[in-house]
Amino acid sequence: MLGPDFPFVYDDWISHPAGIGRIPKDALGTPVAVIGGGMSGLVTAYELMRLGLRPVLYEAEQIGGRMRSAAFESRPDVTAELGAMRFPTSATALHHYVNLVGLETRPFPNPLTPVSGSTVIDLGGVRHYARNAGDLPDVYQEVEMAWDKAVQEGAEFYAMDDAIRRRDAAAIKAIWNPLVRALDDQSFYGFIAGSPYFQSFRHREIFGQVGFGAGGWDTDFPNSMLEILRVIYTGAENDHQLIVGGSQQLPERLWHRTPDELAHWPVGTSLEALHGGAPRGGVARIERTARGITVHALDGSAHTYPVAVFTPHKRTLVTNIRCAGPLLPGPVWTAVERSHYMGASKLFVLVDRPFWRERDPRTGREVMSTTLTDRMPRGVYLFDDGPDRPGVMCLSYTWNDDSLKMAPLTVEARLEAVLEVLAEIYPDVDIRSRIIAPPRTVTWETEPHFMGAFKANLPGHYRYQRRLFTHFMQDQLPDHQRGFFLAGDDVSWTAGFAEGAVTTGLNAVWGVVNHLGGGTPPGNPGPGDLFHDLAPVDLPDS
Repeated sequence: MLGPDFPFVYDDWISHPAGIGRIPKDALGTPVAVIGGGMSGLVTAYELMRLGLRPVLYEAEQIGGRMRSAAFESRPDVTAELGAMRFPTSATALHHYVNLVGLETRPFPNPLTPVSGSTVIDLGGVRHYARNAGDLPDVYQEVEMAWDKAVQEGAEFYAMDDAIRRRDAAAIKAIWNPLVRALDDQSFYGFIAGSPYFQSFRHREIFGQVGFGAGGWDTDFPNSMLEILRVIYTGAENDHQLIVGGSQQLPERLWHRTPDELAHWPVGTSLEALHGGAPRGGVARIERTARGITVHALDGSAHTYPVAVFTPHKRTLVTNIRCAGPLLPGPVWTAVERSHYMGASKLFVLVDRPFWRERDPRTGREVMSTTLTDRMPRGVYLFDDGPDRPGVMCLSYTWNDDSLKMAPLTVEARLEAVLEVLAEIYPDVDIRSRIIAPPRTVTWETEPHFMGAFKANLPGHYRYQRRLFTHFMQDQLPDHQRGFFLAGDDVSWTAGFAEGAVTTGLNAVWGVVNHLGGGTPPGNPGPGDLFHDLAPVDLPDS
């Protein structure tokens, strides 16, 4: 996911044999607060530990954040991915850590992919069965061609795709910077509605409900077109993988892992060992004091650090955590306040076996398929671990307004509402009789430590995003505003993807090392070293 805004090659940096940084001897063992135990926090803490610093992790709930794999009752070996569940192969920095901790991946059963077997599209009460896109009626091919032409002529897709594949930063910036100026104020819907290839409302409607890649995109229609271009340019909607056994294993294994090479710490040191087995709890207050960044935990304890990294959703700095002193520069606070987050809900059930693989004797087709619909479930995904294992069904995956329909409902009411719709789509399939455990469900906008699934910029928000992303570059800030770093996918240019959580965590690692007087080794410059060559275009405020 080599992003066009800041095309730094993170996977090369973190895999370089010289390492990513050096800490002055007198700074070794320095404690660094790392707030948030999600993917960004664990990568940050792990790399700081390797460099010889002492990360102190604060986590209000459980390690993993939105890498949340929830086991079913009485079946701890079977999980539902309530948060991140599909990871593009282009997410090379993320996969560096997946490989590092020895996790297995396999293709995710997205619609119209070989691993899904078959897909049913149900729009306006009309159903189409397909094993690939070519099986769908001509109007779907027309929609696909309209999208291809719109992004090629309106956003130079093929030229950007080629530049990213070649990792040609100059070519990437030459294409992207003018697009930022032209499209910052343009919504996704405005872009396609203004295209000569999407003059048919029916084409726009189908595109929104079925979309491209992983499914429908109408819930993204109000967002900035720049957000969508970043996704398609970086391959984020293609070739998705799942993590066998659950994605939460990744941050958990980083927590337990003892690196082969450690500065300062003895062999066998892990984050778990540095913390005596568990991270510190949640944070109630953060303030700048004369001695540094003071973190007040919910248990009443307080500790002061020379430097801190904040990785949770940034809106929690406004709602959950009291902040004092010039913690962030004024323009960055404005960007935090103006951030827009998407909502999302999921509903999973455990069934006795992957019965959807069975064939209907009348039609010869599978009795049930991966499903896209314009009704309440929106997306249905089916997970098969073999004929002798229970199957997992994501009966509903919804976003924004569709998620808000779920939010006030109990678990039981959600299940009933979804089963009622699916009974109309599949009248001969009794899903209820197959369920062998209580459902697992989540609505991220009602989770108190998240209040949203991920950030998605609205038109005109580019400047806010740039302020958040570039905050790790602090040399131009006054001394009293340095030493507090932001990381997490909502700081990245590709919010909602674990790759952005990883790469912004790495930005923060570079910032911490620089703040403490360290640097990168010769021949392996970091993101801050190359920042001025690769910096996101700076749009004027007036």
